[in-house]
Amino acid sequence: MKRSLESGKSHGNNSKDKAAIIREKILILTDRRLSMIRILQCVNDMHRAGLETMLMNYYRNIDRSEIQFDFLTHRPNRSDYDDEIESLGGKVYYAPRLYPQNYLSYFKYMKEFYATHTEYKIVHSHIDSMSYLPLLAAKKANIPIRIAHSHNTAIDRDFKYFLKSYFKLKLPEVANYYCACGKAAGEFLFPGKKYTYIPNAIEIDRFLYDEKVRIKKRAELGIKDEVVIGHIGRMSYQKNHKFLIDIFAEILKSKNDCVLLLIGMGEKLDDIKKYVEKLGLNDHIRFLGNRADVGELYQAMDVFVMPSLFEGLPVVGVEAQFSGLPCIFSDKVPEEVEFTNKVKFVPLNDEKKVWANIVIAAARDNTNREMPELRNSIFNIEKSATLLTDYYKQLLSRV
Repeated sequence: MKRSLESGKSHGNNSKDKAAIIREKILILTDRRLSMIRILQCVNDMHRAGLETMLMNYYRNIDRSEIQFDFLTHRPNRSDYDDEIESLGGKVYYAPRLYPQNYLSYFKYMKEFYATHTEYKIVHSHIDSMSYLPLLAAKKANIPIRIAHSHNTAIDRDFKYFLKSYFKLKLPEVANYYCACGKAAGEFLFPGKKYTYIPNAIEIDRFLYDEKVRIKKRAELGIKDEVVIGHIGRMSYQKNHKFLIDIFAEILKSKNDCVLLLIGMGEKLDDIKKYVEKLGLNDHIRFLGNRADVGELYQAMDVFVMPSLFEGLPVVGVEAQFSGLPCIFSDKVPEEVEFTNKVKFVPLNDEKKVWANIVIAAARDNTNREMPELRNSIFNIEKSATLLTDYYKQLLSRV
């Protein structure tokens, strides 16, 4: 290329050389597109929640000249992360919802989808036992690499519970590779199967404690000296919000200067709000919805509480620890989430008064939140970003 440019200058053929350069650039770009690996990530949607945020953390930090993510969602509307996905070069597709009455239309859609989109050699599904459906469609379309990824340790007790339990048994018939966010999640969804551990890594600079951020965010929230108890999670059966509110009501009996921040949306939101109103706690509980400033909200908190009925390995539990927060988890949260000395696990069958005392004590000990040594953690995306890229390349080398 350099000799061509120099030759053009000496012979006055600039216009010809410019055309040649443009053609060469087009060929290079075409070669890159052909060599780029496009991965189809199957999710429910791409709202701000645990596994979705984990995927975005990897997506932002992988080498997108080599690996590109596209997303097959199962909701009709755009989600929080869709704009960012498209800005990073990804595509978002909207398949029919995974309701039993939609299965015929779903498989028709998927058959047409794979007939049109022949670029996908890897389908990576993140919807636990419901991954059976998109991976079944992928198997019918002869997609060679079909990954089921476990993000949980139990099945939600909703109207599809028995169907999900059946699909869990059938999953090995359609998946040929397995991933999990932790040991408990892997053993739950893939008993007896070999799986690859992919840590729920985060972009830690958004979460490391900063006193100035704490002061600013508390001022924005109108919080002065109150003790702030925080929780982030989808408003669902799994997250056990009613018990959390019972704990908070118990706390207020002995310590009235407390605020509970509830961040997240979900199908149980209206029920939870009604329960708060029934207990007369409206003045002490803030429903903040889905937020883009979660990293700053952690700074405003004094203690993080998560009394979940089950979890895979919660991303918010990782984020809260990077923020230097004391974390109180139920004994149903896998111990793998613990990587600081600020974590305490409490049995779910302990009385709410026991929980209340533990939460108050942790909030009082809200000190030493700056922990720069955490940069070396496997949960730092800078350390783990290449894991997923290498995994995909390894799988493709077998095809």
